[in-house]
Amino acid sequence: MGNTSGDSRRDTPIESERDQISQNIEAILEFYTREDQKISRPQRILERISLFIGQPVFVGAILLFVVLWTMTNIVLHQCGLPEFDQPPFFWLQGIIGLGGLLIMTVVLTKQNRLAKLEEQRAHLDLKVTLLTEQKAAKLIDLLEELRRDLPNVKNRHDPEAVALQQSMSPDLVLAALDEGGNSEERLKQNIETREGI
Repeated sequence: MGNTSGDSRRDTPIESERDQISQNIEAILEFYTREDQKISRPQRILERISLFIGQPVFVGAILLFVVLWTMTNIVLHQCGLPEFDQPPFFWLQGIIGLGGLLIMTVVLTKQNRLAKLEEQRAHLDLKVTLLTEQKAAKLIDLLEELRRDLPNVKNRHDPEAVALQQSMSPDLVLAALDEGGNSEERLKQNIETREGI
């Protein structure tokens, strides 16, 4: 019986980790399901068209169409029959131009939706990164506190650990990215000011 309780104690962290992993996977799947449900019917049709356009078969179909168009006109001319599009094939150029415009619109529509989705993912990544950074700072703070409280460990000042204890301000990071090199000095000054406090 003692072994059974010990085994269940050992399995509990693994099971809770598996539960957490499955919860994270479910949350991600729910996010994609919600985003998929937001897609309108016209958007779905355009995305199906863009899937076909992105295939090598589509390039072959365009080339085949152009060859058939020009060959038909050349054969009609040689047989003495009136061509429906004389060289330099103005109708063909118009059809290809219109097709190019429509293809570009379809592709841009899909790219806009994917860009919004990517922006949401980037915001989520930023939030997770900031949360991880805050947790790491808290862990370093707790380790430093534990080090100071242990009687058999020599207490020493570690400026690097003190700096890492402070959670980075997202505003400072954004300011550094916006202003470039000049704000790096300001960022260092703000960190040193916080360390002094």
